[in-house]
Amino acid sequence: MRVGVSVRELERKFRDCYFEYYRHFHRHPEPSREEKETAAFILDRLRAMPLEQIKTGVGGHGLTALLRGKRGGPVIALRADMDALNVPEATGEPFASVNPGVMHACGHDAHMAILLGAARVLCEMADELPGSVKFIFQPSEEMTPRGGAPDMIEAGALEDPRVDAIIALHVWPDYETGRIGAQDGVVSAASDRLHIRVKGRSAHASMPHLGTDAILAASAVVTSLQSIVSRSIDPREAAVVSIGTIRGGTRYNVLPEETLLDGTVRTFNPEVTARMPELIRRTARGAAEAFGAEAEVSYEFGYPSVNNDPRASRICREAIVEVAGEEGLLPVQRVPAAGEDFSFFARERPASFAWLGCRAPGVSESETPPLHNAAFLPDPDALPIGVQYLATAAIMLMEEYREEG
Repeated sequence: MRVGVSVRELERKFRDCYFEYYRHFHRHPEPSREEKETAAFILDRLRAMPLEQIKTGVGGHGLTALLRGKRGGPVIALRADMDALNVPEATGEPFASVNPGVMHACGHDAHMAILLGAARVLCEMADELPGSVKFIFQPSEEMTPRGGAPDMIEAGALEDPRVDAIIALHVWPDYETGRIGAQDGVVSAASDRLHIRVKGRSAHASMPHLGTDAILAASAVVTSLQSIVSRSIDPREAAVVSIGTIRGGTRYNVLPEETLLDGTVRTFNPEVTARMPELIRRTARGAAEAFGAEAEVSYEFGYPSVNNDPRASRICREAIVEVAGEEGLLPVQRVPAAGEDFSFFARERPASFAWLGCRAPGVSESETPPLHNAAFLPDPDALPIGVQYLATAAIMLMEEYREEG
């Protein structure tokens, strides 16, 4: 089977089509748990293809569909996430978001378009496929500590028929367009949620001695939390404790009764992950008590690390070389501290998660808006590479698992 040539020719055939999907998704973003119209758009496109078992409402607004190969064989799943972020867009593009305060700042619009493009390619090759492909469109990836993946798994997304392996990709502006990485082992951080309530005593701001300043105590808590990584974690391990929001007070001249902190904890080693709740509670309480305040800590374990299966990733690297050449295969990279709920799928089946370079050639990293930035847009030349990669990797994985069976 001439995988590379066939996939490239078919990808070009459908390129205008899936680029239009991409612009539509970008123009009409919907945040986590609200992807209703996004799902309806995807459903219409899936129904136009020769697919079976098209299911909606899978774990929320999720969808699944099956392309049954004529030759039988293993089932390989391809997954894309659907939700956007509550970020006001600042790209200035003609297809910019029409939904105020919401944009696809994490590239999920590209992921959906790439998966639909790969579906179109693979449908054209159905008679030759050495297996079947399940397409999974997952909502609420950004909804830590519990994203949409566990709900889809509980709803049977990996069954009927049983999925043998699953792959996904993420556009990644750290890497130049034309380069893709799919390395073995841990490729993302565990991502947990942290909530701290600092309780003081309200008083007039001009008479702070009559109260307990919850804002001052909360400030000490934030500062003290940073000592956990530097003094309580093995220097050879990596961890991040970040506070993203601070809410306290109603007037400039009133010391508030309480201050609320929300944050995230990122770790890579399960042993470090398990230690973090107690370390944070001890540190937060001690820092607050030094100012006469109290700290109540709520810690929620969220996404575990994505752990790439070595066998599946080996095949995916072969697919990368097929699509982008040896120079397109990224060497082993330092794992980013980003969280990703594809990790739940990877716990259930052999999986491989790839980074798809999307930084335009000749543009430096400092000049490229990062993920979750209001100006983020992937280089459009990355999308065809993504389509070719998913389709090629799916076929090569079918061939690998078929030989095993």
